[in-house]
Amino acid sequence: QVQLVESGRGLVQPGGSLRLSCAASGFTFSRHGMSWVRQAPGKGLEWVSGISSVGISTSYADSVKGRFTISRDNAKNTLYLEMNSLKPDDTAVYYCAKENSAWYRGEYDYWGQGTQVTVSS
Repeated sequence: QVQLVESGRGLVQPGGSLRLSCAASGFTFSRHGMSWVRQAPGKGLEWVSGISSVGISTSYADSVKGRFTISRDNAKNTLYLEMNSLKPDDTAVYYCAKENSAWYRGEYDYWGQGTQVTVSS
């Protein structure tokens, strides 16, 4: 069965950095686009970033552009999100989501359980 397991949760100070990972199993990882989606306390889901199946194409929400970097290692079936210059507004539960195609179109068919990121001094 499909499993997406996020890791890398943490409490960091503003301006700090954190790296999230999402270990995938149960499907052919290299054939699917992947996305990171977050949910801040009391708010709805916000798409953060997406990456195509082989990593050639990436995209970012304006709120994180220039600070976050999405990447993937298809040999390790793992998705990453490198987060730098973190702000309190980045505080959220971060989910990795599997796309049902090779691209990031927001057509998710599986989600991870989420990992908490808290940015606070």
